[in-house]
Amino acid sequence: MTKLSYALVFVSDMERSVAFYRGVLGWPVTCESPERTELAAEGTTLASHYASKPSGAAAVQGEIAGRCQLGLWVEDVEAFHQDMVARGTLCIQPPTEDAFWAKVAVYADPDGLPFSVAGCLKEGPADQGLLGSER
Repeated sequence: MTKLSYALVFVSDMERSVAFYRGVLGWPVTCESPERTELAAEGTTLASHYASKPSGAAAVQGEIAGRCQLGLWVEDVEAFHQDMVARGTLCIQPPTEDAFWAKVAVYADPDGLPFSVAGCLKEGPADQGLLGSER
């Protein structure tokens, strides 16, 4: 099995994006230059690069080929949701139970890139599966 070691995110405003990923999600900067910034995301690196063209708010809606959606695992989705709302983060889908015994919410970063957040609703397959944390 291969391990995901990094994800590339193309951004329109590096300073604003780094402020979001570092300040809101709490990921420390590990490498920084005018053209790119890398942040440590618990075993994975998020590499931010300048985009050649900015995306529009309409791009947030739907699953578009050629885009990326980050997935995060948290212990308490409701608490995470309250924190995101308090910080003014755009919520695309509030916390909702899914078919895999998990609670999932979807937010957008400053460029409109969606990211999902999941956590266990109750004991079941989600704590061992695709979304699951190592328990």
